[in-house]
Amino acid sequence: MQLSQSEVSRNQRIHLPLTARADVELWLKREDELHPLISGNKYRKLKYNLSAAKAEKAHTLITFGGAHSNHILATAAAASEHGFKSVGIIRGEELSSKIAENPTLSHAQSLGMKFIFVSRERYRELTRNPERPAPFATKAGSILYPRAEAIPLRLKAFLSYC
Repeated sequence: MQLSQSEVSRNQRIHLPLTARADVELWLKREDELHPLISGNKYRKLKYNLSAAKAEKAHTLITFGGAHSNHILATAAAASEHGFKSVGIIRGEELSSKIAENPTLSHAQSLGMKFIFVSRERYRELTRNPERPAPFATKAGSILYPRAEAIPLRLKAFLSYC
């Protein structure tokens, strides 16, 4: 499954006086240009998870994150673009009345993501074992993706990057 026009990010040479004096070339891999909202490692991880979700005929993607999580926004964008519903389990109950004040959450919400706010303690419980589905992620057609650092298929995503 492709998330952007090109899966190949360009390399950009950076010219600095320091690198010139040291006779060193500095290059940046512009993963930020893959997609406006799903870039870099988020792009690489979600690509395979979306394919797996389609294969499983899932209709809802459920994931975890904090209030300023790029993973939450990237998941909302990918779900919206590919016809999935999305649910974000958000760390911090106190944030439930402050969505409009938070650019990440308000943008994810505008892309259709629904939120479940949980206490920090409950969040730790739910994310302690990412292989064990949370009680709300067992509905038919829903697929749970843990926090960004525990996403399944991350090895395949890493290999696609290399």
